[in-house]
Amino acid sequence: MTLPHGFSYTQLTEADKRALIDLDLWVFPSDIDIDKYMKRPLPVELSRTRVVTTEDRRFVACHASYEYQNFPVPGSSVACGGLTWVGVHPQYRRQGLLRSMITQHLQDCVDRGEVISTLFAAEPTIYGRFGYGLASYDLRCTIGRGAALRPLFNDDETADLTIRIETYSPDEHQQLIEEVHAQGGQNVGGTGLNRPGWALRETPGLISYMHSDVDLSTGNEQQRIVIVERSGKPVGFARFRRKTNWENTGPSGAVNAGEVVALDPAASRKLWSVITDFDLTSTVTAFMIPVDDPIVGLLENNRAISMNHVDNVWTRIIDLHKALAQRQYAADVDVVLEVTDPLLPQNNGRWRVSAPAFGGADGTEQATVTATTDAADISLNVRELGAIYLGGVSLASLAASGQVTVHNQQAGIRASVAFGWPIAPMSSWVF
Repeated sequence: MTLPHGFSYTQLTEADKRALIDLDLWVFPSDIDIDKYMKRPLPVELSRTRVVTTEDRRFVACHASYEYQNFPVPGSSVACGGLTWVGVHPQYRRQGLLRSMITQHLQDCVDRGEVISTLFAAEPTIYGRFGYGLASYDLRCTIGRGAALRPLFNDDETADLTIRIETYSPDEHQQLIEEVHAQGGQNVGGTGLNRPGWALRETPGLISYMHSDVDLSTGNEQQRIVIVERSGKPVGFARFRRKTNWENTGPSGAVNAGEVVALDPAASRKLWSVITDFDLTSTVTAFMIPVDDPIVGLLENNRAISMNHVDNVWTRIIDLHKALAQRQYAADVDVVLEVTDPLLPQNNGRWRVSAPAFGGADGTEQATVTATTDAADISLNVRELGAIYLGGVSLASLAASGQVTVHNQQAGIRASVAFGWPIAPMSSWVF
């Protein structure tokens, strides 16, 4: 879809950084001065950033995408375009720019061989009409200080754990964080299962941005980090900031935790026991944790945690054949899907999906996905296919809400189990 008359795409250079950030601040208002943003590296690559300009080269809209070569999906990973920085200047809204940009992004994904596209939705009502389905959730939670934690079934596992609490430093902690973060998504809690949606910082620009020492936060202390080690090897970390608050009754500060990542149950328990018990504080707020994070089951009092269930990653199928063939399934499946995709017609039609549970006996057998004229067991839009793709949204629940039509009830039940995944999907950071 071409841009409306009077608009065109402009090739960016490093000299355009300030104009790009200025546009972003028109779209996403901030009380932080633009000069401070200029000191941080751009997280996006200019070659994957498209800016819409007027005839006098005013920046009025943009979108970019992250290159994920190994975006985690159930039991595997695929090439993915992570859509980001989507916005239109307030003066130029309602002129067709957004639709043109999203359509262009989908074609860019096709041209690059990216199997899916994913995003975080600033406004969740926008992206469904472009075929993105809400595929995962996260928890935004608050826990009171000193909340009692249950012992582990094998409490001996905590015996050789030690902790370090330090001021965060990119030079000292970047490699540790990225290595533990990657391991934490590949083998969740030592289960042998991966966490779909667990986006890694795969590009130099993203890593530089995530570990910049330019602080854009307000009202909190400088960033700190808790590191859990076993025999000197890091097995967990949590980045956090504290905020002081004094009431007439005494101190009532808060701990604001960022990523909380642990490689096994003992490390997770140790990590949470530390960040929920700092002096002069009364609460710890975790910005984003999985809906199945260990803390949910570790609390002696399940009412000690206040939880908000929030949408996380949205997923859009780009190449249906590769997307369904390259993921694993939680049960044996043989089902015919009838898919409707108004924007990428190559995905339209009936597709037979056959696969053994968890990749078969050795875990390496791929699903087969073939076009067919057989009767459909299930009919659905590409949006709903994206919603179930990461394994966190139930096909049966979509059918119950009238978003999916099941023609063969037994096939629908089996497919609902197969498309699920034992580990809840989530990205631990907003992209």
